[in-house]
Amino acid sequence: MTIVTPLLLDQGRPAGRAKPSAAAHLSDAQIEELGRELDALRESVIATRGARDAAYIRRVIATQRSLELAGRAALLFAKHKPAWLAGTGMLTLAKILENMEIGHNVLHGQWDWMRDPDIHSTTWEWDFVTPAEAWQHTHNDLHHTWTNVVGKDRDVGYTILRMDEDQPWTPRNLGNPLYNALLAPVFEWGIAIYDLELDEVREGRKPVAELKRGLKALGAKFVKQAAKDYVATPAAAAVTGSAKQALTATLTANAARNIWAHAVIFCGHFPAGADTFTEEQIEGETRGDWYVRQMIGSANISGSRLMHLMTGNLSFQIEHHLFPDLPSNRYAEVAVKVREICERYELPYTTGPLPKQVASAWAKVFRLALP
Repeated sequence: MTIVTPLLLDQGRPAGRAKPSAAAHLSDAQIEELGRELDALRESVIATRGARDAAYIRRVIATQRSLELAGRAALLFAKHKPAWLAGTGMLTLAKILENMEIGHNVLHGQWDWMRDPDIHSTTWEWDFVTPAEAWQHTHNDLHHTWTNVVGKDRDVGYTILRMDEDQPWTPRNLGNPLYNALLAPVFEWGIAIYDLELDEVREGRKPVAELKRGLKALGAKFVKQAAKDYVATPAAAAVTGSAKQALTATLTANAARNIWAHAVIFCGHFPAGADTFTEEQIEGETRGDWYVRQMIGSANISGSRLMHLMTGNLSFQIEHHLFPDLPSNRYAEVAVKVREICERYELPYTTGPLPKQVASAWAKVFRLALP
């Protein structure tokens, strides 16, 4: 797995290359100075990582595991409605925490500096049906390198939705709202299928042998997940006559987690204000250019500390795209400085409350269903 940083992308800007419209007022020198400021900000966080940060992630993991254990224990008595509600609620919260604040961020390498083999990007396997290694390739290696570049970033619509005007319209795009509504409760399966890169296989850019390996890994992961959620938990609850209710509870918890993850991801990438880019605009992209693209191609969600925790701090999507391998608990302090830099360089800093961002992303889904 590659941890992407701007340092890998400094190729030298060709003369006359068009800048994104939001950054057209900046000179090349200003963009490079902005890049140096953000490099310095990143280094300041790296230099101060330590015991406080390590204690944070260990505390979150302990909380998540306690919630999951308590939730599954409550489901042993799920035939009683209060136990069903309590167990489903705690299990849902545990799954959201594991996916968003723990799994996503551990798999980005945010905690590799701790040298803890139990909290490391090469060893963590998360509570999502797609295997970690497959997701790290499509997300870390591809999406974070080519953020919102139409034709390069396959996350622009996930090969299912039309999410940009530059994507050719076909009659099947009329189903955009329906596809998105169906995707939300089974989001983990949508990502799993997406991570197989079936379109790349179809176009001959990915060998069939790799697809077979991916299918085998996905099958093994599904068996593991299903055994835990849909076999072991209901079987244990059968002792009290609660097997059916425990099964509906685990199905509900997974669906609720999927809907939440879907909403958070769409708010970070598709609301009004999140820009997209052409391949010509990134030709010869420098470190400063890459930083600018991350800032104007992402959107944040405003809210409380609890909301930031439950989003995996992806409510600071701008900061996450700038610094994907910095500890997520530091994004709030980084955001203050990033916003000041955006204001000083007259760049947009797109943010808003969750309902507004969700509505904006869905408005785009509906609008781009049409030619």
